[in-house]
Amino acid sequence: MSASALEVFYSRPMDEIVADPALAETHQTLLKALEVGEIRSASPQTDGSWKANIWVKTAILAGFRHTQTAEVPGWPGPSFDRTGFPPRAFRLEEGVRMVPGGSAVRRGAYVSSGVVIMPPAYINVGAFVDAGAMVDSHVLVGSCAQIGKNVHLSAAVQVGGVLEPAGAVPVVIEDEAFVGGNCGLYEGVIVRKRAVLAPGVLLTASTVIYDLVNGTTLTKEVPEGAVVVPGTRPASGEYAKAQGISLSAPCIVKYRDAKTNAATALEEALR
Repeated sequence: MSASALEVFYSRPMDEIVADPALAETHQTLLKALEVGEIRSASPQTDGSWKANIWVKTAILAGFRHTQTAEVPGWPGPSFDRTGFPPRAFRLEEGVRMVPGGSAVRRGAYVSSGVVIMPPAYINVGAFVDAGAMVDSHVLVGSCAQIGKNVHLSAAVQVGGVLEPAGAVPVVIEDEAFVGGNCGLYEGVIVRKRAVLAPGVLLTASTVIYDLVNGTTLTKEVPEGAVVVPGTRPASGEYAKAQGISLSAPCIVKYRDAKTNAATALEEALR
């Protein structure tokens, strides 16, 4: 079944999809199409924006709805999950370096050749992890999250996923971005190409990012090449002032130039 045929099949009301006797077979075709990158849950547009592919996310949701929870055997003991999305088993020729030690990739996730997955890490259904990316220990790549080429996700990075609502754009990290340890990205935040996030930066759709270079503020998006570090700002009100309370305020302290690699940019910014 082609991608266009899959789109027609899943572009129907959910009850109609689930009741279709061809769903079980079509679901297997869907998983394969996701895993080879023929389709994806969100796509870049010509204007630089990102668009959620609603029918793909609907298809994934249908897979959860029409299957049952069953035992999944394996080390260190059995797990229990929907039968439609078992753990993915890679082959050597796929070129994914999945280091032993407890990592898992769910079926329906695209993981390109050249990706390195350090244990333990988890990549959920609908995610897209492009060539050369590093997924370090204790990293979560949530459902439908989009990770670009040569992205570095340092230890304990949390990339939030989103399946519902189907029209919501997931977290996107574009090519060659560097995300430092213990960063958290949620609610459809977009990190543009070659951006650098220092360890501990937390971003949601409503987090205000202070651009100290250009004297402005942004939300939901880290600009291309921006170097972001954790910061604070005083909380308003007399009580907050009396208690010396400050609020989190991630700050852009510089922008990478063509000659500056991510590690150098981060080291200079932290100094």
